[in-house]
Amino acid sequence: MEEKKFDVNSLVGFLLIGGILIWMLYMNKPTEEELQAEQAKTEAAASVAISSEKGPLDTTLTGAISDSMKLGSASDSLAYEQLKNKLGSFAYSGTLPSATDETTVFENDVLYLKVSNKGGYISEARLKNFTKFDSVPIYLIKDGNASLNLQFTAENRNLNTADLYFEPTLSENGEDKVLSMKLKTSQNGFLEYRYTLKPGEYMLDFSINSQGLDGVLNTSQPMYLDWRLKGYRHAKSISYENRYSRLTYEYDGEKHSKLSPSGDDEELEKDVTWMNFRQHFFSSMLLTDTPFKEVKLTSVDLVKDEEIDTVFTKQYGAKMLIEPKGGKLAHTMNMYYGPSDYKIFKEYGRNLDEAMPLGWGIFGFINKYVIIPLFGLLSDFLPAGIAIIVLTILIKLLLSPVQYKQYLAQAKMKVLKPEMDAIKEKYKDNKLKIQQETMKLQTSAGASPLKGCLPALLQIPVFYALFTFFPSAFDLRQKSFLWADDLSSYDTILELPFHIPFYGDHVSLFPILASIAIFIYMMMTTGQTMQQQQQPGMPNMKFIMYLSPLFMLIFFNNYASGLSLYYFVSNLITIGIMLVIKNFIIDEEKIHAKIQVKKAQPKKQNKFQRKMAEMMEQAEEQKRAGKR
Repeated sequence: MEEKKFDVNSLVGFLLIGGILIWMLYMNKPTEEELQAEQAKTEAAASVAISSEKGPLDTTLTGAISDSMKLGSASDSLAYEQLKNKLGSFAYSGTLPSATDETTVFENDVLYLKVSNKGGYISEARLKNFTKFDSVPIYLIKDGNASLNLQFTAENRNLNTADLYFEPTLSENGEDKVLSMKLKTSQNGFLEYRYTLKPGEYMLDFSINSQGLDGVLNTSQPMYLDWRLKGYRHAKSISYENRYSRLTYEYDGEKHSKLSPSGDDEELEKDVTWMNFRQHFFSSMLLTDTPFKEVKLTSVDLVKDEEIDTVFTKQYGAKMLIEPKGGKLAHTMNMYYGPSDYKIFKEYGRNLDEAMPLGWGIFGFINKYVIIPLFGLLSDFLPAGIAIIVLTILIKLLLSPVQYKQYLAQAKMKVLKPEMDAIKEKYKDNKLKIQQETMKLQTSAGASPLKGCLPALLQIPVFYALFTFFPSAFDLRQKSFLWADDLSSYDTILELPFHIPFYGDHVSLFPILASIAIFIYMMMTTGQTMQQQQQPGMPNMKFIMYLSPLFMLIFFNNYASGLSLYYFVSNLITIGIMLVIKNFIIDEEKIHAKIQVKKAQPKKQNKFQRKMAEMMEQAEEQKRAGKR
């Protein structure tokens, strides 16, 4: 291998070449007289170029440039010319003192906002009265996670307000604070974003207006307002929070819809009046007085795994078609940055309560007109955990007559069990005959398995309504009870050093207690059914008895502890009611005596029963004919 050595000759050569270049530059340096002459020539050319362009704006524009930029060199003039070639009349905004990335603070007693000169939109939105699970303040907008950009055409140029600089003016109108952000083309020509914030309100008045831009804006070309936001994580369990983070909107009158809560989704809708970029317990909303003719709505799921410490939940987008009126922009809207609280939404009206995930149809009706008012009344004077218990007791007492009917039907079936066993033994080789005779026995006794199922079905709407209520109840957020420090999140009693799929990296106690209560309840209700011979086509009750508690134990480990508390208390009360009914209300001997009396009475069958009996008799006849 050849050894590398220091080459003295090469070093001397480089030094000589460098010296020659420095000497040539020094000798060719222009004199002071030549520099002054070149500067005067360039300024004269720039003045001619500006004054030769047609239009009433140019005289004002030239004066503004001289005042703001204080042109004194060819480089300043050249920079402006490049800016004007790119932005046309809107180059004026780039010469103003506001052409910086500075912000204007705009706040009331509940909302802290910063509005940036560049783009004229909110660069920071903080809710003063709320914090995250780790005690950090709640920010809906921060560090560039949101943008509002008006895309328009002016003087054959496609422009974006996100790239341009607005001039802020903060004033007061009574108790209201008004922030005017003007994107200027001259002293009197501008495009304005106007924000009005009232005391104690999360809702802002917002409008887009134009003045003196008749010859500048090309209103024949479509204008789009592009609003985007990446939702910050605010809860302990990002997968649970993400499940209830969803883009909802109103369109075509008073229709309401939503994009998918999981995966990526998009829709193109007509006549949209509001949209909500919901982040579980907090919302960023845009509402309009004049419906947007067309809006492209998008939602991208950013949560891939609970184990990954993800900052954002979803990326939302809404691209709205803006239609000028009479060649001018005059679009009035509202913005909302605040809690996803049903009571607050209801106060604002405009069907904003539809932005809450309260269930559809009968489920939403029960939540809106029964559960929410009742829980609101209880939580006004009771701690949240106690309010859940009292609410559960009231609901169970309300449904106790239904549960009595259900248990009475089960008791009748239990009394008839010896006779049904005798039928099975008598016709053990003929399943069709067993069904036929069993039906006759149940009809004559006024007992049927359906009479036990129907009362249970009547309770399902209430149970499902509560299932949707607790995860979205803002009143439960960061409210503690016993060992649970937040009833809107899971209650941790043990941190695991590893992650279990579907279960998590912690152990929650309320789901365990609820699972035990469900298991005891299932033992009481399905125990006697399991003792009977399993009939073909009937569900395996033993499997269901073990599946329900297991489902509660695993999948509710990451759910709101308030929901698990409800299920635990609800099943305890159900067990108590069943024991009272069994031991103090229902007398099986009296039921048996009544059944015997009813069996002795002539029983008139309805059309359905007659039809079923005829079908079974025909099937039995065909079976006998086949044996011959």
